[in-house]
Amino acid sequence: MQASFKALRPAHGLRAFTAAVLLAFSAVLPAVHAQVPQAPEIAARSYLLLDVTANQILAAKDIDSPVEPASLTKLMTEYLVFDALRSQKINLKQTFGVSERAWKMPGSRMFIDPKMQVPVEDLIKGMVVQSGNDATMALAEGVGGTAEHFVQLMNEQAKALGMKSTSYKNPEGLTEPGHTTTARDLSILATRLMTDFPDYIGYSAIKKYRYPGTPAANDTNRNTLLFRDPTVDGLKTGHTDAAGFCMIATAKRDFPNLGAAGAPGGRRLLAIVLGTSSDSARANESQKLLNWGYTAYEAVKLFDAGQAVVTPSVWKGKSSTVKLGRPQAIVVAVAAGSAPKVKTQVARPDPLVAPFAKGQSLGTLKVMLGDNPTPVAEVPLVALEAVEEAGILGRAWDAIRLWIK
Repeated sequence: MQASFKALRPAHGLRAFTAAVLLAFSAVLPAVHAQVPQAPEIAARSYLLLDVTANQILAAKDIDSPVEPASLTKLMTEYLVFDALRSQKINLKQTFGVSERAWKMPGSRMFIDPKMQVPVEDLIKGMVVQSGNDATMALAEGVGGTAEHFVQLMNEQAKALGMKSTSYKNPEGLTEPGHTTTARDLSILATRLMTDFPDYIGYSAIKKYRYPGTPAANDTNRNTLLFRDPTVDGLKTGHTDAAGFCMIATAKRDFPNLGAAGAPGGRRLLAIVLGTSSDSARANESQKLLNWGYTAYEAVKLFDAGQAVVTPSVWKGKSSTVKLGRPQAIVVAVAAGSAPKVKTQVARPDPLVAPFAKGQSLGTLKVMLGDNPTPVAEVPLVALEAVEEAGILGRAWDAIRLWIK
């Protein structure tokens, strides 16, 4: 693998910085563009395959088209319930009552009734494994006070996550005018759900569950890939007449090159298929996308978590340098067989004048293949450590040096 680091140094602010970036890329000789693997035919209204580890979209169709999310809505309900658990507003052993409204919810059910006081953990399993609309309503009322207030919280959270094309009207996903989202927004929600709540996301991998006293036949997770592919561990299915059969499936497979010091490392992919024709179709199309993603693209780890990508000089700081990198490992997905062609380039402002906070964005790692100037990925670089401002004498001396420079 070849790696070259080149700081792009504007002398006069943002405009010069942009010009320097463009000049650097225009100086590269024209080259044949790297071939992008052709995605398989997917029988769905829209779909998206995301390499979660590399944070790259590998395949997509109509990912910004409005769709009904059906029970994929419950992922946002999960998000808010898990957030309430993390903040200790509720706990898993706490019980919620079952309102008449929850009891009478149509569609898929956990089969709970107003005579019951159901533990939060069982309601979560009823919502995630059985896709119970009754369990979902009980959770929404228990966390939000009312379903209407909970829906308000859902929309506020969607906005906070950057889901720009999503509007919720209910917590469970039954068809209602204006209750829409997109494949892109669903990918944002799914990845944040896994990232933000690692202690709770495991409920999505439960294959069978039923609450005592409810029908034994109602115990199987509707995500059939959990039974078919041992690397699949979530996340959710959905279906209404308007939405068709939908699925968000995620898998994690071990790859030695992604681990630390040769240890196995996981590569996670996320497949979203919306508007398929049947239960079997959504499973088959999701499996097709996952398998294709793992074979058509390979993951290349460029830097370990916390490793400095570059250590440029700092002016007017207590430290003379700052380490730029990422708290997580930097991984890029490229077409299979392309790893030897990977090149990297760092674009950053210059001079870097302290102070800097830990985690402050200070540049971008651009990843290219061969002499193709179009990046296959761009990764923000942050300060891995804080750099405090120097004292008066140090700042004055660096001011003179900068003036001379």
